[in-house]
Amino acid sequence: MSRGWKNRVVVITGASNDTGRATARALARKGVQLVLASRREAPLGDLVRECEALGVRALPVHLDGAGADSAQALAWEAVRAFGHFDAWINNAGDYLTGSLEETPDDAFRQLLETHFLGTVQGTRAAVAWFRRQGYGTLVNVSSSQPGVTAPFVSAYAASRHAVRGFTASVRQELLGTGIHVCTVMPAAVDTPLWHHTANYTDWRLGPEEPVHAPERVARAILRVLREPQAEVQVGPPVRTWRGLARIAGARQADRERQAPTAALCGEVSSRRKRTLRRLLVAGGVLATVAFLGGRQARSISPSGLFTHS
Repeated sequence: MSRGWKNRVVVITGASNDTGRATARALARKGVQLVLASRREAPLGDLVRECEALGVRALPVHLDGAGADSAQALAWEAVRAFGHFDAWINNAGDYLTGSLEETPDDAFRQLLETHFLGTVQGTRAAVAWFRRQGYGTLVNVSSSQPGVTAPFVSAYAASRHAVRGFTASVRQELLGTGIHVCTVMPAAVDTPLWHHTANYTDWRLGPEEPVHAPERVARAILRVLREPQAEVQVGPPVRTWRGLARIAGARQADRERQAPTAALCGEVSSRRKRTLRRLLVAGGVLATVAFLGGRQARSISPSGLFTHS
């Protein structure tokens, strides 16, 4: 176990969701002390016991909202328990599907508060302490949605666009301060969220392929803690999806307009799956070259807080 990980302190919001749990377990295995925050108390307690069984201290904090008071209270709890924290991961998330006209105002607002305003308040609380310390790593979990949007998810897409733009601006503000600001953008994640999400359509929801395990997202989060980067994509790069959309052209757009359930429900025909796989293979080499070429440009620094010391 790296001395750079052991006894570091990391705060995770949305800790009881699948990505949060996978990240907490991965960090606990490396000896990282944890502050785990969630609105759901029962699964949070289970996660705390899992992490403590791995030999680390895990402090549960129940959040009652996405406001400034909750975020500041979370930061104070972390400092009171450990004296400091080295990293803060804003991971709280939800999903909503519905047409622009049929999505209730309250539901739209709630999603924006959870994704965007919750991230804003968490970022403010974390950065205030990082400035006092002179160092810290902030990770905001967004989505590949800001690069490629879909119909009937306008609230979700807007919230994720907002997180990405907000994080990019904060990153520029904090250059040279010793504070790293990173965005992790996963594609579809295999999670029960799809079965419990707010749904104002008549469709059965499910992620569109390819679907990634939460553990893959957790590995990406650990990578940016170890070696901070401005943005990290989990799954095919956004440029791949944009390229595939251009290749598919009007025919694919017409198909999705005629049967939007195929895009939202995961009820994709075998023919479409084969076509998607061929397009992915065709674009894979170009996407890989572009990704590797841009990685150096996206790097914030050659090392972060969690490298070998």
